[in-house]
Amino acid sequence: MSGRAQLMWDEAVTGYDFGPDHPMDPVRLALTRKLVGAFGLDREVEVVAARPAGESTLRLVHREDYIEAVKAASADPAGADGSYGLGTLDDPAFAGMHEVSALIAGQSVGAAEAVWRGDAEHAVNFAGGLHHAMPGGASGFCVYNDASLAIARLLELGAERVAYVDVDVHHGDGVQAAFWEDPRVLTISLHEHPRMLFPGTGWPEETGAGAGEGAAVNVALPAGTGDAGWVRAFHAVVPELLAEFRPQVLVSQHGADTHFEDPLAHLAVSLDAQRAVQMACHELAHEYAGGKWVALGGGGYAVVDVVPRSWTHLVAIAAGRPLAPETVIPEDWRQDVYALTRQLGPQRMTDGRWPVSWASWESGYDPADRLDQAVRATRRAVFPLRGLLA
Repeated sequence: MSGRAQLMWDEAVTGYDFGPDHPMDPVRLALTRKLVGAFGLDREVEVVAARPAGESTLRLVHREDYIEAVKAASADPAGADGSYGLGTLDDPAFAGMHEVSALIAGQSVGAAEAVWRGDAEHAVNFAGGLHHAMPGGASGFCVYNDASLAIARLLELGAERVAYVDVDVHHGDGVQAAFWEDPRVLTISLHEHPRMLFPGTGWPEETGAGAGEGAAVNVALPAGTGDAGWVRAFHAVVPELLAEFRPQVLVSQHGADTHFEDPLAHLAVSLDAQRAVQMACHELAHEYAGGKWVALGGGGYAVVDVVPRSWTHLVAIAAGRPLAPETVIPEDWRQDVYALTRQLGPQRMTDGRWPVSWASWESGYDPADRLDQAVRATRRAVFPLRGLLA
């Protein structure tokens, strides 16, 4: 294994653009890539542009009729078939939609292939993590589910155990659905409670079915959860499950929309806590998955102040050159921010909350605390199914 990290990047992914009034502004991808370059991380990773996912790859997860509907909407956006979730407010159709969605999917599939084959130890596609797309429909700003496709490709290549950890503020419903009955894939999602937020799924009682019973794990966090509770919940659930499952590869999704500045959700997590969980995923990949780590982006709609910093931290961690939270951001990047957005960019790689303090689950829990109630609900629902103590 080379040990070198790969950054999957093709400038054309910024064409994933639902229009000027849509919250998923592709400037977040461009600014992240520029910040990665401003810190010289290009020299620490191998930058790779993978091919778009072909139809045979897309069919590993998506139905053929849906792929054809995406192609038709891509060629004629005005004629998009709404029964497939296309041409909606969440997923407006646009010219070239199939091509750029397949390109993003191809970067995640390429990341999975590189890690599985040993061409790289870690691989990052921050343009990916589009975890809501279903086998037969678009959903929640997601057209093709690149995370599911990366996992499906790993299984096709011979992987027997793949763990997926999703820390986006929204439930990773599309990935859970794709592997609902598959015991080879352990899906773990930490997200805001489904009573409060799209897609309204991700209850602790959702644990998989058939041979996959116990392979779906959901931690439904109360609105307002901040750094200490978020990191506590992660460590109260994820490490123990990974130790039992023994994945051959860890795939993680790092939506930045848990942040307190995000306009579409209600958690209160800082950039510093996001960095702490990114570092934890890196450590868990080495501890339980032989170092094989595929890291994806996801949601995140504070597109200047939060997303570029969060995902640049992710790339730096994968590259083995983590950036200290107090690191000053290069002025050239802040000038790029103003040129592209007419906004002032942040000055440091921190929200001033480092180090993040949290109490381990082993230190005890408070039955009256809403965060602890959420963790207990998850452990009680799924841990006994895996032979673990709740």
